[in-house]
Amino acid sequence: MIWDELDDRLAALDREHLRRRRRVVESPCGTRLTVDGREMLAFCSNDYLGLANHPQIVAALCDGARQWGAGSGAAHAVSGHLQPHQQLEEALAKFVNLPAALLFSTGYMANLGIVAALVGRGDAIFADRLNHASLIDAAQSSGAEHKRYAHGDVSALRGLLEQSDADGKARRKLILTDAVFSMDGDIAPLAELFALAEKHDAWLVIDDAHGFGVLGQQGRGSLSHLGLPASKRVIYMATLGKAVGVAGAFVAGAESVIDWLQQKSRTAIFTTAHPPAVSCAVLQSLALVEAGDGLRQGLGARIAQLRDALGPMAARRGWQLGTSPTAIQPLIVGSNEAALELSAALEAQGIWVPAIRPPTVPQGSARLRICLSAAHSEADVESLIAKLEQCA
Repeated sequence: MIWDELDDRLAALDREHLRRRRRVVESPCGTRLTVDGREMLAFCSNDYLGLANHPQIVAALCDGARQWGAGSGAAHAVSGHLQPHQQLEEALAKFVNLPAALLFSTGYMANLGIVAALVGRGDAIFADRLNHASLIDAAQSSGAEHKRYAHGDVSALRGLLEQSDADGKARRKLILTDAVFSMDGDIAPLAELFALAEKHDAWLVIDDAHGFGVLGQQGRGSLSHLGLPASKRVIYMATLGKAVGVAGAFVAGAESVIDWLQQKSRTAIFTTAHPPAVSCAVLQSLALVEAGDGLRQGLGARIAQLRDALGPMAARRGWQLGTSPTAIQPLIVGSNEAALELSAALEAQGIWVPAIRPPTVPQGSARLRICLSAAHSEADVESLIAKLEQCA
């Protein structure tokens, strides 16, 4: 039968230690989560500023639902673009210092929509090899030629662009990159990428899902952090469910770009707008992000604390601690089985750090992806370090 093959393939995933299993969390998002009736200290959330359960944001969500209802009722292009949506788009554009913004339901949908609206057959995409899955899928589904360069290798990208210019085949060029890479936590060389985009007349599409709210002046993101100009060729995407603590995503850029996406981005046009109450909650969160220098300083302290202790331990144990300066701290242990065993040993000690395995990361680089939050205390990080030493 046709479904017998699926059983065989699932069994193969089990043998390779690659099968994913979801856990049911029985408590609100936070640093301490209840799973299977047991409380655990968690280092597995993208809630970088600890805002997901903030009472002011919860109140704004509830008040928004009472005023605007539970749903928007239609796509933005029909009758689903309510006043809170418009207010949020204007606030987000202002926050990142770009002329206009457009809301999307998720970052995945935003990336699919951006790329397909800007390039297609006869065009070329130049993408970092460690880009997020949504960027990979966006490039592959666009119909454009998809050229990948070694992670962070500006020289390799320069060579690909020069070759493309010499060939003269690509009508349009698009450089596609994460700003903060989701599995390694390092920051893309955006200034160098922008210079190449200028020289070779290419779009520069930046996915700042893990930088928005955390990096830059008042959390304005990676463009602010690295001092990039508000150029017409820069298209900036960020999500609203990580540091912002709510849900959704947005794209910001030149007015003509945002207008074009409204006309041609299928993932924006052919989907119901997210509930207006979500926009109300994000507007409240945006004010907290802007005033959240103390939260970002606290997060920076936890990052430094972890790295100072974990670096020497990793060297002793034959592990590798990535070079990340951000809240994402990858502890690379090697094999899938070793990563799963270390994660399970920590869980037995009451600490939840997930094991990340291929194809999410390259073969042989299975890891614990330690995610820090401003809500973590110094004692929380001390506990993680102590338990890692014991479990090793």
